[in-house]
Amino acid sequence: MAYLRGDEPLPEGCLFCVKARSQDAEAHILHRGDCCYVILNRFPYNNGHLMVVPYAHVASLEDLDPETLAELMALTQLSLRVLREAYNPQGFNIGMNLGSVAGAGVADHIHLHVVPRWGGDTNYMSVVGQTRVIPEWLDQTYERLRPLFDRLANGEE
Repeated sequence: MAYLRGDEPLPEGCLFCVKARSQDAEAHILHRGDCCYVILNRFPYNNGHLMVVPYAHVASLEDLDPETLAELMALTQLSLRVLREAYNPQGFNIGMNLGSVAGAGVADHIHLHVVPRWGGDTNYMSVVGQTRVIPEWLDQTYERLRPLFDRLANGEE
């Protein structure tokens, strides 16, 4: 609501570069790898909507080095395992919007969206009210997912 009311100022510079330098809980960073990190989307389509973000400030997938590209996919795989355990979704949307005309809100720093999905997870509010109804606060989602990332990233089942 702070964002919608205009009470929350936008950070100076690239949002994802600023977030990468922030404290994990404050920025809702769920996991840090060597080349990429996993963060909750502040404006989620569904509960558990997260993003895998390279530390490298690049605008397109082909600009990533092989190590970063491999970790991007490994963290996407980890994210799926965490979200399956936390929310038991029936499916996922996974993807990138490259360029503002493709829908990228932050066009100059690539990021991969991972959105858990359930049958009937859209309703009239999205269509008529142009708003989403999310039954869990972002901080609650962070508290639910962070321990799972810590456990599963360390190979513990």
